[in-house]
Amino acid sequence: MNAPQTDMPPLLEWPTEGETRAPYQVYLDPDIYQREQENIFRGRAWSFLGLDVEVPNPGDFKSTFVGDTPVVLSRDSDGKIHAFVNRCAHRGALVCRQLNGNTDVHTCVYHQWAFDHSGELVGVPFRRGLAGKGGYPKDFDMKEHGLQKLRVDQVQQMVFATFDENAPSLADFLGEEMCGNIRRVMNRPIKVIGHARQFFNGNWKLYSENARDSYHGGLLHLFYPTFGIYRQGQTGSVHVDDSGMHMLLQVHEPAESQSIEAYQEASSRKAEEGASLADPRLLEYRSEMGDSTLLTIQSLFPSVVVQQISNTLAVRQILPKAFDQTELVWTYYTFADDDQSMIDHRLLQINMVGPAGFISMEDGEAVEICQQGFHRDADKSSFIEMGGTDTGSLDYMGVDENPIRGFWKGYRSLMGF
Repeated sequence: MNAPQTDMPPLLEWPTEGETRAPYQVYLDPDIYQREQENIFRGRAWSFLGLDVEVPNPGDFKSTFVGDTPVVLSRDSDGKIHAFVNRCAHRGALVCRQLNGNTDVHTCVYHQWAFDHSGELVGVPFRRGLAGKGGYPKDFDMKEHGLQKLRVDQVQQMVFATFDENAPSLADFLGEEMCGNIRRVMNRPIKVIGHARQFFNGNWKLYSENARDSYHGGLLHLFYPTFGIYRQGQTGSVHVDDSGMHMLLQVHEPAESQSIEAYQEASSRKAEEGASLADPRLLEYRSEMGDSTLLTIQSLFPSVVVQQISNTLAVRQILPKAFDQTELVWTYYTFADDDQSMIDHRLLQINMVGPAGFISMEDGEAVEICQQGFHRDADKSSFIEMGGTDTGSLDYMGVDENPIRGFWKGYRSLMGF
């Protein structure tokens, strides 16, 4: 029996309404997913790889991905950071099979080809054959068979890479405002205090949209308004860069007049009255950045979210696995000069975020129920007109979808839609 045929074209014509519509086909079409890997993740964008403190010593490495391409972040004996594709130049096997570690050389288990920390080939068994037989020809040049290298740069402790040698500089790609917030939340040396990994049965762009949705926090995450961390009407801002790709949400400490009761009157869902925590230390906010900003969510296209939620500091790396599968890697950090009391406080507040966090656990469910809801309707589109049709910045905390429309503006520019 022949396989069922589909009328879905490999690529699409974007709806005439522009960024106020996102065709469901972009979440469902494997061909579009493949083009994303080429045009975005292997194109002119810079993708987040990790924090430099994850590879602090010579010989340290971390296995990660750019899009779905396996990549290694490595530090050489001179302290320089490199990135290369985790694919042996001999037969294509993974070279590094650990999440992280320290090694003198990266050796492929299949045929023992060995590479240094920059990805250069430094050893080949039986290169001259055995007993005068076999081996490679005399003109075999190991310099021509290194691992594929990526261009690497960083802002503060955040390391990014791109496949495109002609891509703009990282500073130009992100812009000064986005770099400025990274400098704010990493204003001195840091150290990692933990990781978490989360898997979604949903498209990576659904999580990217979610992180740019500046008003769902007080609706979906009732922990926010119930305990006063975030409420609609709080003062703040939503900045979107000119390309639309990057977004910075900032929320300030609430005024006393912004009560939970006022939130409940405006909301279609009710926070539970009288709710309390057995350990209220979870809600304590210790001012540490020299400003009144209580929360920042910074979404950098295409693959990372930088967060300050109260005193939790983390980066979230978005890793596409298939058109309907995504992995999210959380890396939590503290400042290196924090005392044990502050470190313990951050560890306690991690309970609010991450895969099972009191705040964040609903985001994964939101991704999955969207993917489930439209999986038979690739010819339909989402409706993104909250606040109008603009993609610009806002100097207030409103109920606008500007950052989501901005995401699609940037996405379309790279994808050619």
